Amino acid sequence: MARISVKKDPAQPERKEVLAEAIVRIGEALESLKKSGLNEHAIVVLLHHETKISMRDIRVVFAGLRQLRGRYCR
Repeated sequence: MARISVKKDPAQPERKEVLAEAIVRIGEALESLKKSGLNEHAIVVLLHHETKISMRDIRVVFAGLRQLRGRYCR
């Protein structure tokens, strides 16, 4: 898997609207993934197999993704 490095100019932080839109799109992508026909356990197993990240950590990330919109977009 390729590593991606993003360099941002600290003098020009992202606008709130851009961040809010990204959070909404992440939530929509998670919903789309869940509607793909695979249940969450199957997705976790596939991600674990591909990345070797622990299944517990993947579940924690999914839980965090589900909470992003409610927590940061008001």
